[in-house]
Order: sequence, then structure tokens, then C-alpha cells
Amino acid sequence: MSILVFVEDWNGAYKKASFEAVAYAKSWATMNSNKVIAVTSVSAPAGELAGYGADHIIQIGLGSTAMGIAGQLKELSAEASGIVIAGTSLGRSLAPALSALTSGALSTNTISLPLSTSPLQLKRGAFSSKGIETIELDSTMPIVSFVPNSIGLEPVAGEGNLESREISSNDALEVLSTEVASGKVALPEAEAVVSAGRGLKGPENWGMIEELADVLGAATACSKPVSDIGWRPHSEHVGQTGIQVNPNLYIAIGISGAIQHLAGVSASKTIVVVNTDPEAPFFKAADYGIVGDAFEVVPKLVNALRAFKAAS
Repeated sequence: MSILVFVEDWNGAYKKASFEAVAYAKSWATMNSNKVIAVTSVSAPAGELAGYGADHIIQIGLGSTAMGIAGQLKELSAEASGIVIAGTSLGRSLAPALSALTSGALSTNTISLPLSTSPLQLKRGAFSSKGIETIELDSTMPIVSFVPNSIGLEPVAGEGNLESREISSNDALEVLSTEVASGKVALPEAEAVVSAGRGLKGPENWGMIEELADVLGAATACSKPVSDIGWRPHSEHVGQTGIQVNPNLYIAIGISGAIQHLAGVSASKTIVVVNTDPEAPFFKAADYGIVGDAFEVVPKLVNALRAFKAAS
């Protein structure tokens, strides 16, 4: 038997989270001397997936909805003893649907590789990632949905055998249109995120946020009030009711730090806060804080970073 892993793409290229998923599946499969089957819809070089542990790569025409894709993966799950799905926006919809279709046991918000395999034991974030619990998946079809950027990415060779199949999706819904986020970096898997709130005073001031993000190679994000009033698209909203991120660096500019926002960013490795209010709740969660006006601090930070990069 094998570990089945779902591979997502971003503009025709494999997502970093998908490489993480393949590497996760390889670590799990190795514990039981199993193989890794990667399922993808793109024709990007198979060697890229093989470089992270894919032994068998199946290319299919994926459905347009989570339920449609879940139905296709259910057919392929007959060849598997477990399934790995990255906890992206699509993955968080796909994993529970697939769990229902296969009568499998699902771990969401997973933050560790398997601790053991009989039964599958692992750690996951609980209570909006404020706690960590160890759980067991006692099922013939354990499904793991992990938090992107939480496991790490180590290249490991797989066999990389490639085949194409035709599997109908039976989508129950018809997608009439799709709006694709235009950011240079996909927010859920970004290693650095620059986020701003109402302290920016208006959408016309977002240029300096994008400039700082560009210097850092970061994704841009915003608080819920900012997306609600239309300053920024909802695809950039991070927090408990938006996108949950887990970057190495999260910079919050002009965001007070309400508990709902902190729930979506608390797993960040390093948090930097810029705010004029020294009593802002965000400072309690920050690793580094700057009490100051963003319109003075951010341009100086951009200039300092550019000077540092030029000297390096």
C-alpha cells in the first residue's frame, strides 16, 4: 500500500505547500516501508515532485470543486493506506469532504510528522492554535491535513514514475467564474508577510506596504476591518475568520491586535509590530515592537533594508 498525497498548483506551477505535502507523505511512508503516490493536474516536471519523495505521480484532470476532487481522490484511495493534504484554502475544504466519502479519520491543523503509525499518532494545534494536543487516528484510512510551513521542507529522492489517468469528477456544482489573487507570493505559504490595518488611514497609502513586502519578498495581508470596508481584497484578510498564516516573519503595521486577528497569526515564528499606541494588545504577542508612526517608520525600514541588501 501507499500514502496518497494531493498536489496543488499556483498558476501552473507546484505550490511550495505541495512539496511539503509530498515530503510529509514520504516521511510517513518510510515509517511503514510504503511508497508515495502524488496526484496532480499539472504537467510541470515530474522530477520536481520526485525530488521531495514522490514514487508514483498520477496526472488527472481535476474537478472544479472540492467535492468533485474529493470524489476523484476517493477512487484513488483504494490504492492507499493513508492520505496527506496541505491545509491550504482548498485543502481545508477538500480534507473533510474526503474524510466523509472514505469514512476516514481526519486530523486538521496538524503540526508534526507522525509520532507513531500503529495507530497513527501526531500533534495538532487546538483552540485557535493556543494549545497543542496529541491525537490518534484509529482508522483504516487516516487523513492528515497539516499547517503549511509548520513541518519544514527536506528534499528526499523518490522514484518519480509518471502516468496519466482519466477519472470523472462528478462535480455537483458549476463554477461560473473564478477570481485569482494577484499577489506575487501566495499568502497561505508565504515565509514572510507584511500586514496592515486601519492605522494606514486609507487604501491610497498601501503603496509603502507593498514596497516593504517587495523588498522582503513577502506577501501582503490586512486585518478584517480593512477588507470589510473595501480597502483591500478579502483574499488578503488574515485572522480567525480569514486566512491563517504560519510564516517565519509576520510584520503587523497599524493593527491593534484583536484576539480574532491574533488567532490567525499566532503561529508565526517571529512577529514584529509597528503601532502608535504603546498599549496596543499586539505588543504582548510581539517578539519585536516599534512604538511610532507607520508613515515615518516604514519608509525608514525600507531604506535600511535596501541599504543592507546593497551592501551584502
